[in-house]
Amino acid sequence: MSVSFIFICKYFVNNSESATFSVDRILVISSDSNLQKPKPCIMSVDTKKIRNVVLLGHSGSGKTSFAETMLFESGAINRMGNVQSGNTISDFTNIEQERGNSLFSTLMHVKWRDSKINIIDTPGFDDFIGEVVCSLKVSDSALVLVNAAHGVEVGTEIIWEYIQKFQTPAMFVVNQMDHEKADFELASEQIKDRFGPKAILFQYPYNSGSGFNSIIDALRMTMYVFDPQGGKPKKQDIPDSEKEKVAALHNAIVEAAAENDEGLMDKYFESGTLSEEELSKGLTIALANQQIFPVFCASSLKNMGSGRIMGFINDIIPSPADRPAALLEDGKNLPCDPKGPAVLFIYKTMSEPQVGLVSYFKVYSGTVKAGDDLTNLKNLQGERISGVYEANGKVRNTIDYLQAGDIGVTLKLKNSHTNNTLSAKGFTSSLDPIHFPAPRIDTAVMPPSKNDMEKLIKSLHQIEEEDPTLILEQSPTLKQTILHGQGQLHLDLIKYRIEKVNGVHMDFEQPKIPYRETITKVANEVYRHKKQSGGAGQFGEVHMRIEPYYEGMPDPSGLTVKNIEVESLDWGGKLAFYWCIVGGTVDAKYASAIKKGIMQKMVEGPLTGSNCQDIRVCIYDGKMHPVDSNDMAFMLASIGAFKTAFKNAHPQILEPIYDVEITCPESAMGDIMGDLQTRRAIIMGMDSDGHHQKIKARVPLSEMYQYSSKLRSISQGRANFTRKFADYVAVPSDIQQKLIDAHKEEDEEHHH
Repeated sequence: MSVSFIFICKYFVNNSESATFSVDRILVISSDSNLQKPKPCIMSVDTKKIRNVVLLGHSGSGKTSFAETMLFESGAINRMGNVQSGNTISDFTNIEQERGNSLFSTLMHVKWRDSKINIIDTPGFDDFIGEVVCSLKVSDSALVLVNAAHGVEVGTEIIWEYIQKFQTPAMFVVNQMDHEKADFELASEQIKDRFGPKAILFQYPYNSGSGFNSIIDALRMTMYVFDPQGGKPKKQDIPDSEKEKVAALHNAIVEAAAENDEGLMDKYFESGTLSEEELSKGLTIALANQQIFPVFCASSLKNMGSGRIMGFINDIIPSPADRPAALLEDGKNLPCDPKGPAVLFIYKTMSEPQVGLVSYFKVYSGTVKAGDDLTNLKNLQGERISGVYEANGKVRNTIDYLQAGDIGVTLKLKNSHTNNTLSAKGFTSSLDPIHFPAPRIDTAVMPPSKNDMEKLIKSLHQIEEEDPTLILEQSPTLKQTILHGQGQLHLDLIKYRIEKVNGVHMDFEQPKIPYRETITKVANEVYRHKKQSGGAGQFGEVHMRIEPYYEGMPDPSGLTVKNIEVESLDWGGKLAFYWCIVGGTVDAKYASAIKKGIMQKMVEGPLTGSNCQDIRVCIYDGKMHPVDSNDMAFMLASIGAFKTAFKNAHPQILEPIYDVEITCPESAMGDIMGDLQTRRAIIMGMDSDGHHQKIKARVPLSEMYQYSSKLRSISQGRANFTRKFADYVAVPSDIQQKLIDAHKEEDEEHHH
């Protein structure tokens, strides 16, 4: 058995020119121990030397494996794990290891040459788009991985929209070049087709498939040849057969570098080329301005290509200081300056067993260290930073401080969650928050018993604070607890966490639909409420006209309007209440009781118990009794009149309709269209976007239950959808009758 000694030293920077080390601790590692924990990357880092890189890509593009090769190549770990064995530094939670997929974003870091590279690995399923969006918020560049065998997939398209939104400098890595079906040419063509001519080849494979071992680099004008086990390649001359192709690619790179700087452009015209330093400067500017999207190739499984990509990140990728100043909520900007006020932004929170709340943050200004007292600018609560850590997956190392631009972790904050800004005293404006996508799927939650309900709601609120793409709604109208999420996988993960971590069993069931009720014709009704019991009785008579309400409609014919109240209803739509009684047959003091009765019935409509909307009610006559009339009598009379008039006014049930947009490969279109027709969908249009198709349809919400799972199965996970509430539309008459009958049945059961 061989034994290695690792000396872990404290590193002191005395001034700008000298540094000293003192031995902190010694690790003794035997060669047959299991996979090593990541070694701490202990250093004091200047903002200019930080690189914040997010790994993005469709599920199966190899992001987690690529992160593993970056850690291994940099020496942060001394043996590579793999996804199949569940021993990678990223994907460290039990559920990720069980499923073999990333479900959360993972923060890691490496030292490469003179840079500290913070790496955030993200999930590829769009159910976990929240993890992608929050990681993009704090990253200064994106590495988009494309599967060499599958090319540009739907997940890549969705991610690209967010890259554009955040204006993040991006580069592509065509990964898995060792796959037997790897096709670099097709993948790189698809990248150019979809993302435009700014996608420029910096590398291409000399050979691909199972024998892949050589990469031709057009920036460095060299060929890298790898040993079978990967790692550091040997440099070789470019074969004669490739020289013309490489020269053309190199010229395209030099031109792109010169275009963004007048001085460089002049130099390029004069000498026809640029020095390495000039080329680096020009490429950094071009990349920072999204003028180029370099395309590289690699095999994360064989550990071929990641070192060169890290070299490019070190040399060319912009540092946090090179990126535009962060936007504040008051419209001002916050420069990334280590000498500025201490300001940090929490981009992700997670509750861990035995640890409690873990907060992942980026320092946007100043320096943050343990013991700092900061203020949460959302709730104005004070927070003490108990400790500052660098993370490699679940391994966290204490460090003295983090400077502007760096990303780290702290524990056990009391009043702070995702999207909160914490700052030193005197700084008052929060950073612009992360804008998360709207939910696309709903489910009702059923606890096993009423006793567990309180515990369940508390647990769900805790997850909702950690995950802003989850919305918990306790709907008084539907009398259900509804979870709104991004997809079935997202909701299944919530269920897993609630059951495993919080020990509460919960079931999902179809949520009720928030139907609305309205009328289409005019109806008049006279209703008398009379009750005689012992002493004082109850008496009230109401003459009521109801009709459909719309903005700007003429006054009711044949009636004298004394008073108008137009109420905007909480659930949408209006109630227009007209008092038209002339001659005091009913005192105006009873108007509010009559309106209250109508509102009571509007909340729980006569047909299905759903909310009513867009109705005008005119009270034009009635009778009262000098002794027996009171508010209660008139309220009950108005409920009776409204209920009967409503049923005579040709009532209609309205259902919520959603605008649905589906992005899919052409091969799945037929099945998707066929499925939409079974859902009473109206196809609004189709067009192609790159090599994908977009289908726009209007679909009733009642037909969308579990659509996320259905779409995944009919497209083999290669389609995605977004949805947005559009309108309320009348349900077909056969469905209306079924809904009325079902409500009647439910009512009878309830009364029995």
